[in-house]
Amino acid sequence: MFVTARPGATDTRATIADELRSVPDILPTSRELCTKSKLVLASIALASGAGLAFVPGARVLTWPLLFAIAFIGGLLSTWSPCGYSSLATLRPWGSWSPQRVVAWVPTALAHALGYLLGGLVLGGALALAAWLIAVPAEASWPVLVLAALALAYGLDQLGWLALPYPQRKAQVPHDVRLRWPMWRIGLLYGFALGLNFVTYVRTPILYLVVAAAVLSGSPATAIGLVLTLNLGRFLPLLINAFPVSDRAVQRWLAEREAASVAAGAAALLLVGAALFAGALA
Repeated sequence: MFVTARPGATDTRATIADELRSVPDILPTSRELCTKSKLVLASIALASGAGLAFVPGARVLTWPLLFAIAFIGGLLSTWSPCGYSSLATLRPWGSWSPQRVVAWVPTALAHALGYLLGGLVLGGALALAAWLIAVPAEASWPVLVLAALALAYGLDQLGWLALPYPQRKAQVPHDVRLRWPMWRIGLLYGFALGLNFVTYVRTPILYLVVAAAVLSGSPATAIGLVLTLNLGRFLPLLINAFPVSDRAVQRWLAEREAASVAAGAAALLLVGAALFAGALA
């Protein structure tokens, strides 16, 4: 999402910018999905997740499921008009052409590097926490904690609970493309987004990933979860390599924003039910 303030702006513009920064990031939950749809979605997700407990070797699915939802969370972080601002900011200049895409590749690579560095910073901090807490590998209570967190935020996404969304509601200045070379913007922007908490949080899957990293008992797993999340956040940038207009992408995202919330809710409920059933099996 973009703000209109720029360096040297008037007091009035600064006031407007401050007001914009204070606007809560409202997710389209119960306002967009009817009760019947939410009940059907929740029932299918919970039943599917619980059914995984009957799969042979279900206990080994815990971490694959958490890595999978980390990747999904990264994708959903960009599935909104606000989230698309990162893609729009880093689009190639001018009309699409193969030559412009080739010239844009350094920006994409710098953005990927930024995501990697940001992910290593956040992942490193969580890895340190995992090492200090040192949860035993055989402990079952961390899985129950993660299951409860996933189920709670799944219900939150459906509008049946109201849980906190810790975040720093930072926005992108509209003239950032004019300040530095595109590769530098890609690097800095990727680093900021890779930290995950210094901009708007679009899906609570991030909180589940953080909790899983801390309770994993493994520094490598903690870093891997964050990097998997960041991979999901980075990949949508590649839409810029195709001849698709900003307007078309933003319209597609806006028309399906409720679907992104439903997808996040379904993923959280499925994983929560699977972890809970697996821990009790």
